[in-house]
Amino acid sequence: MNLTKTGIHNSALGILFLAIMLFPVYWMVNASLQPNGTTIEATWFPLKPDFSGYGTALAQQGRNLGTSLVVAIGSVVFSLAIAAPAAYALSHFKVRGTNIVLFGILISQMIPGIVVANALYTAYNDLGLLNSIGGLILADSSHGIPFAILIIRAFMSSMPTSIIEAARVDGAGHPRVFWSIVLPVSRNALITAGLFTFLFAWSDFLFALTLTTTDAVRPVTLGLYQYIGSYVTDWSAVMATAVLASLPAVVLLLVAQKFVAAGTATGAVK
Repeated sequence: MNLTKTGIHNSALGILFLAIMLFPVYWMVNASLQPNGTTIEATWFPLKPDFSGYGTALAQQGRNLGTSLVVAIGSVVFSLAIAAPAAYALSHFKVRGTNIVLFGILISQMIPGIVVANALYTAYNDLGLLNSIGGLILADSSHGIPFAILIIRAFMSSMPTSIIEAARVDGAGHPRVFWSIVLPVSRNALITAGLFTFLFAWSDFLFALTLTTTDAVRPVTLGLYQYIGSYVTDWSAVMATAVLASLPAVVLLLVAQKFVAAGTATGAVK
């Protein structure tokens, strides 16, 4: 009986904390549907929802949303193209200095982003990469590649070596083994690493603020920041932009959650 009451209390506390954490999200959606464009006079429930804010958001921030999508997808492709072969080499090749390389990857994860952004600004200025899609992809990949290597290597290290040895006995070279056997088996880890890389790039603000100085290339995070920083009277459009910016992350997490759970669990246990 006591265990039942304890479980009920824990469930009630969990629901309460979840409601507190999700309330800002609810208010964001609620404010985006308000017809008066303000949040001061907003009702608790959008009884008469007005979608004009979304039309304004798409008109003013649609290009920025497209830029963020291109940068995020590009970062995923570039990061996985570098991280997957590197993880395979670090997990299955007996190379001297592997631990040093892994330690360096961990150290790179600890460097503050502002330090990397300032260093990249100088290099980008000399190379002509400021205000470019490619420059933002490379910058965001500096976060995605180390994390992806760690996730994918943990998974590949738990992979039975008999699979690779059997393919090698059949005459397959390392590139064929990697492409035809290792990558398909590592699908969960690749999806997990790609998802987090996408989220890194999609939510990036620091690199966008540092490496873009004109309106030619502007991700939605920077566009929303400048949107709020200006004289804004139509808060429904601002909140609508925030909702639209949240949708890709929410959809990807819902679709890929089972792959993420499988990828992280398998990589954690050998």
